[in-house]
Amino acid sequence: MELERNASKLTVRNYDHYLTVFNEHLVGVLGRDATIDDIDIESVRKFRLFLSREPGIHKDETLKISTQGYYAIALRSFLKWLVKSDYKNILQPEKIDVPKIKDHSLKFLETEQVERLLNQPLLSAKFGLRDKAILELLFSTGLRVSELVSLNRDKINFETLEFNIIGKGGKSRIAFISKRSAEFLDRYLKTREDTFKPLFTRNIKKNEIVLEEEKTRLTVRSIQRLVKKYVAKAKIPVDATPHTLRHSMATDLLRGGADLRSIQELLGHKNINTTQIYTHITNARLREVHEKFHSGNK
Repeated sequence: MELERNASKLTVRNYDHYLTVFNEHLVGVLGRDATIDDIDIESVRKFRLFLSREPGIHKDETLKISTQGYYAIALRSFLKWLVKSDYKNILQPEKIDVPKIKDHSLKFLETEQVERLLNQPLLSAKFGLRDKAILELLFSTGLRVSELVSLNRDKINFETLEFNIIGKGGKSRIAFISKRSAEFLDRYLKTREDTFKPLFTRNIKKNEIVLEEEKTRLTVRSIQRLVKKYVAKAKIPVDATPHTLRHSMATDLLRGGADLRSIQELLGHKNINTTQIYTHITNARLREVHEKFHSGNK
């Protein structure tokens, strides 16, 4: 996964976890150490049944279907690797189905809600300008939260209003900054008295000695909490997250006339099918066209 697929450390860690849980379950069922020969349709079926009955994060809930799917994907990938590595008599990977997930309505904010959220940080407050720059940048670029926290200040080109980002699977793309976002980002950086590389830093106490520069960087969890705080402050009736702003950015562009292929590139989607979740916007526009121009509607 590290060498051939260029997977992130987090992805490698997750796959390791999924396969370890499968192995432990197999050992528990067999009463002995498991081997590759023990992986068959029946053992996988029992494991899937075990997962479906596992408790979830919240009380009285079972493990989410999407989470169960990750285990199936990891196991299927492992079997594909075994086949590729010339192991014999292996359970065929395609025999493992990933559970179907019910379609969920896409969660995004309306234009008025976005503006209300972006205006919540108090610029005179200690971290108001930083938080404002974060919210503006999320909506301007459609960055994933992990991509946002990985940014360094020297990567931002204020002349061309763009920067390069390495996204999922090591895929590189260009992210564009809106003029408004660039303005607040520039104002925030000019208030910084440190020389630390991270674009967004945490609260560094007055007499704190920083030995590792990376430890000044805001974390994914910090950004998530920050967005949640301002969503509550704005009284927006949506459980919005940083990813909601990513959806909102794509929705905003589509409403403005952008095509799905362009959205795909801007969001860094590997497959156009992933971008198809935004067709609710294009479908609405097509309805307007039909109603306006079809002779049967006149």
